[in-house]
Amino acid sequence: MAKLLKKPLKLALVQLATGADKAANLARARSKVLEASSQGANVVVLPECFNSPYGTKYFPKYAETLLPSPPSQEQSPSFHALSALAKEAKAYLIGGSIPEYGEETKKYYNTSLTFDPNGKLLATHRKVHLFDIDIPGKITFKESDALSPGNKVTIVDLPEYGKIAVAICYDVRFPELAMIAARKGCFLLVYPGAFNLTTGELHWELQARARAMDNQIYVGLCSPARDMSADYHAWGHSIIVDPMAAVQAQLDEQEGIAYAEIDDKKIEETRKGIPIYTQRRFDVYPDVSEGKVKYDE
Repeated sequence: MAKLLKKPLKLALVQLATGADKAANLARARSKVLEASSQGANVVVLPECFNSPYGTKYFPKYAETLLPSPPSQEQSPSFHALSALAKEAKAYLIGGSIPEYGEETKKYYNTSLTFDPNGKLLATHRKVHLFDIDIPGKITFKESDALSPGNKVTIVDLPEYGKIAVAICYDVRFPELAMIAARKGCFLLVYPGAFNLTTGELHWELQARARAMDNQIYVGLCSPARDMSADYHAWGHSIIVDPMAAVQAQLDEQEGIAYAEIDDKKIEETRKGIPIYTQRRFDVYPDVSEGKVKYDE
């Protein structure tokens, strides 16, 4: 069995308390990412919309222009803050997500940026599945009122470790995306996300464990901390799950950092014990990763 992970790493999910002040959010993110790296984290993740409040009415106000890349400091202060922070922390940094405005398309996107320890941009993921839901008496939210979807699976090669996949929040509900990434050789699925109090209680941990179980790889879901004074109340409970779907680390709703050691041994043990990778019946059903798939690698 080929190794998916070349050497062990320490993963950190920063459950960040955010507010209306973008500069303050970026400063707070810097403090917590440096705290994580000081504890030996090699890969650090920030939550969805970490630089702004979460909500369709906020996306245009807080949006930054990312293309052509690299953008100027004026076009995207968050891009430059994340790049500098990855270099300062000497860690891979998955910058949660930020609202993006595409000057060519005249559209808004929910976009995640991943940087290497030298501050180089490795990957950009625009949220593929937009969060349009209506649960009577609970919550109604329509991201498509402000945002447009991305159109690719995002696979990021971390040269000394291996491949990971990055997606955003609602993307976790679509197992095809996760399965494609896993079958392309990823050892970790990372989802910056901001589930609400209704869907969080119902499905947050379940989705994390399901994607790990389906694909026998690690899964990390990174939420903002909960702020009951804000318009949108995030569930919190950032979580890291191992390939056997066991919870390695989970926070409550407060600001904090979840850590876990990630290694290939657990992946190997899981796949030997429950060998779904050699028992799939592609004579009965197709391999979704072999279809017409748009992905970055």
